[in-house]
Amino acid sequence: MKNKGNTFGTAFSVTTFGESHGVALGCIIDGCPAGIELSESMIQQELNRRRPGISADGKLNAAVTARTEADKVEILSGVFEGKTTGTPIALEVRNTSQHSADYGNLADTFRPGHADYTYDIKYDGFRDYRGGGRSSGRETLCRVAAGAVARQILNERGIKVTAYTVRAAGIAAEKRDFSCIEKNSMRSPDMEAAEKMTAKIEELRGRGESAGGVIECIVEGCPAGLGQPVFDKLDAELAKAIMSIGAVKAFEIGDGFDAADSFGSLNNDSMHVDKESGKPVFDTNHSGGILGGISNGNTIVFRAAVKPVPSIFQPQKTVEKLPDGTYRDTVLEIKGRHDVCLCPRIVPVVEAMTSIVLADMLLRNE
Repeated sequence: MKNKGNTFGTAFSVTTFGESHGVALGCIIDGCPAGIELSESMIQQELNRRRPGISADGKLNAAVTARTEADKVEILSGVFEGKTTGTPIALEVRNTSQHSADYGNLADTFRPGHADYTYDIKYDGFRDYRGGGRSSGRETLCRVAAGAVARQILNERGIKVTAYTVRAAGIAAEKRDFSCIEKNSMRSPDMEAAEKMTAKIEELRGRGESAGGVIECIVEGCPAGLGQPVFDKLDAELAKAIMSIGAVKAFEIGDGFDAADSFGSLNNDSMHVDKESGKPVFDTNHSGGILGGISNGNTIVFRAAVKPVPSIFQPQKTVEKLPDGTYRDTVLEIKGRHDVCLCPRIVPVVEAMTSIVLADMLLRNE
């Protein structure tokens, strides 16, 4: 059967299902090895980091939506007595806090910046417009749940994935103190920058405005040799995984776009033989840990640009679809509960998609 775009991965594959205001969301994971330690509490820990209405420091977060969901996960299959069995793992999360009435005016009106119009065209008008339906950011909880399973595979091999906000609302982090990431509402490695980001976002919320930002992610302990030739390069798979997150509009690895203004003598990563191990090591890491689409043993470093939240509380010009299939101009005022800046909630999603890619590549190697 033709892949309809709901499945990611080859050896370790993840299929997600569900809509923002439907009964439930979830995923089916196929290819997870048997004997991996796994429990609902392990998955729940990651889902709690993504939950709406929750701040990393436990305080009211100006950046996120007021929608409060328990996001309680249930393992339906593939796990017995705390260990994976090697059979498909099914995970489900029930929706409990839908305010579908907030979206009644969107049945035939397309929100600027959202997927409303493109989904309407692709599916001949048969779309779930409540909260964005399948295109909602809420779908990412399925990825985070699957990523928690993938992370268990990585943990057994000493691979660590860490993402964080390095820029939000035009304010950049100057420090990289990873101990700060889960101590501030922006999940930034710079506490001072986080305070400035939060203050700016509070100001934007008061104006009915939104903001974007940049997420950086590093992978430590990744062995050399992960990635497939030509079309399934590790960086290509990472780019696809991260770009599949709805709000992400750009991806760069290593020096990224800065490499375009560099020179070969500066951009090349020189090598030497380590005296203790007798193995080649790199003096620099402009490549971001990947050469020729294959990991080189260095720390993998990449960044993702997150667009401003399109749901803003300001009148916006758009188009309405009429019963006869024609269109007319209109002005839309969005209601409901929405994020102001997605960065802190996208951090665990970036980690999850990265973990899924790495788990898939590890198992393809094996």
